[in-house]
Amino acid sequence: MYNRNMIAYSTPPMIEPSVTFLGAAQSVTGSMHLVEIGSQRLLLDCGLFRGRREEVRQRNTHFPFDPATLDAVILSHAHIDHCGNLPNLVRQGFRGPIYCTPATRDLAALMLADTGRIHEEEADSQVTSGDADRTIDHCVPIPYEQELALSGDVQLRFLDAGHILGSAITVLTFHHAGRTHRLTFTGDLGRRGVPFLRPPTPVPAADLILCECTYGGRRHDTLETMAAKMSKVVRGTLERGGKVLIPAFSLGRTQLVLHFLQRWMRDGVLPRLPIYVDSPLAADIAAVYQRYGDAFEHLPAAGLPPVHYFRSPEEAREVSLLPEPCILVASGGMCDGGRIMPHLRLHIDDPRCSIVLVSYQAPHSLGAQLLQLRPTVRFHGRNWNKWAEVVSISGFSGHADHEDFLALLGPALGETGKICLVHGEPPQAEALATDLRKMGFADVTVPRREEHVKVA
Repeated sequence: MYNRNMIAYSTPPMIEPSVTFLGAAQSVTGSMHLVEIGSQRLLLDCGLFRGRREEVRQRNTHFPFDPATLDAVILSHAHIDHCGNLPNLVRQGFRGPIYCTPATRDLAALMLADTGRIHEEEADSQVTSGDADRTIDHCVPIPYEQELALSGDVQLRFLDAGHILGSAITVLTFHHAGRTHRLTFTGDLGRRGVPFLRPPTPVPAADLILCECTYGGRRHDTLETMAAKMSKVVRGTLERGGKVLIPAFSLGRTQLVLHFLQRWMRDGVLPRLPIYVDSPLAADIAAVYQRYGDAFEHLPAAGLPPVHYFRSPEEAREVSLLPEPCILVASGGMCDGGRIMPHLRLHIDDPRCSIVLVSYQAPHSLGAQLLQLRPTVRFHGRNWNKWAEVVSISGFSGHADHEDFLALLGPALGETGKICLVHGEPPQAEALATDLRKMGFADVTVPRREEHVKVA
């Protein structure tokens, strides 16, 4: 049995305001950080951990604290690695509010329902779609820039993070030892100079900034490079009479890819081809994006090619077998599952076709194997001839790159105490930490999982 005022560690509870890093520390999965301010216990994100099967079961099922002792959850955005374990939290006794932006609430409802359906199909999972529904009932939508007073003299404010629709930078302001203090959590930051969503807000200075660093040390393709690469692959595939397959995550990446495919076809950068999306979840997400139309750049309807969404696998397979060239975007950004798989089986050994990878490819994913210079690739229990052209275009990322981080954190220089880099592998974190120190940030660290850091 857990004590209400203690988390399950061998170290004693900290009197001063502190953060304990419980997920996405020196990794990019399972974002979760416990904030303790006086009697307040707040959880920043509650993401689903991905990794080895036994570790996944252990970390996603067992929390290192009693969920009933939390006062609130503050959710940065609706990606599953940030919100996906909320149903477990509710199932195990959490009864407080989940603060998020209105768009995040609507998107999380779709994402958690989809994840709950998948869990129900797994015999060893206790999470159900009903748990997902109950989780959304806890969500309290807070618009950007609106300040909310939490109990315990803590003020909450959301700023636009520019990562996906509804993504937020969290700013917590509170008093301690006669002074006003601030904690800033970036969540996932978006890119500058990509005309789709509004640009990310510069990160506010704080006593402690928790900043993601997924692409620290890396630089994305520019829009011009992206357009040139996509034009080359689409025109070459059209000349061969093949199909362009684009595996993409249903939330964020699919919408960004479709935006630029339509834009470039309208402007003559790409030849006009039919655009199909094989993802029922992406179809539902598109409806949410339409409801929040003022959050992103609209393309005038005149001259835009239409986008056709598939819900049934049979309809998608029928179009995939047609001889005419087309662009087919399908769920499964790393090709380890999702609706992209039937299309890969049909076309991976067709030299007329192309596979365009627009997402991060984990080291052992099928997408990473596709990028290797080998004539075959193994999936679904057999070896396949890899005769389709495979191209990677990195600029479609919704994450800030190294230069974005330096620009977005720059205004906080001189007024910030500590920066803790989270949501990044160690090489990326250290690369960003090195340049932030060169800029003049004196205290930049890369915390380990379960490490405590004082805020004030």
